[in-house]
Amino acid sequence: MEEKHVDPDRERFARFKDLPRDHRIHMLNLVRLKETATYDDGMMVTGREAYSAYSRESAPIFQRLGGRIVWSGSFELMLIGPESERWDLCFIAEYPDAEAFITMIRDPEYQKAVRHRQAAVLTSRLIRMKPGEAGHGFG
Repeated sequence: MEEKHVDPDRERFARFKDLPRDHRIHMLNLVRLKETATYDDGMMVTGREAYSAYSRESAPIFQRLGGRIVWSGSFELMLIGPESERWDLCFIAEYPDAEAFITMIRDPEYQKAVRHRQAAVLTSRLIRMKPGEAGHGFG
C-alpha cells in the first residue's frame, strides 16, 4: 500500500520555517482525492465536495494574505514517474512570502476550514519553490 501524505510533519514544517522568508514563494500542489470524504462526525460527501468546501472556506484568508493561484491544470498522463501516481487537482499557489503561508495555516478560521482538506485528501504533494525567470529553454 502506498504511503499517504496529507499534512506536513513537524520536522519538515520546521525546515520550511528555516528557509528564507524574504521573497515570493510558489507552492506546487498535487492532490489525489478520496472517493468519499472521511469526517470524524460521519458526514458523508465526496472527496471533491469536501475539497470544494475547504477551498471556499479558506479562500478569503488566502486572498487576504496576498495569495493567488498562478497556474492550474488537469492531469492527463504520467509520462515520467510512477504510473500509479495520478492527481485530481494540480495547481501552483503564490504567496508574497513564506510568512504569509505560515500566518495562513495558523489562522483560526483556516484551521477550521482545513478539516475539509483532511477529510477529502487521499494523498498529496506540496512542494515549496522559489519563483525563477520564465525563459525559452529547459532549466
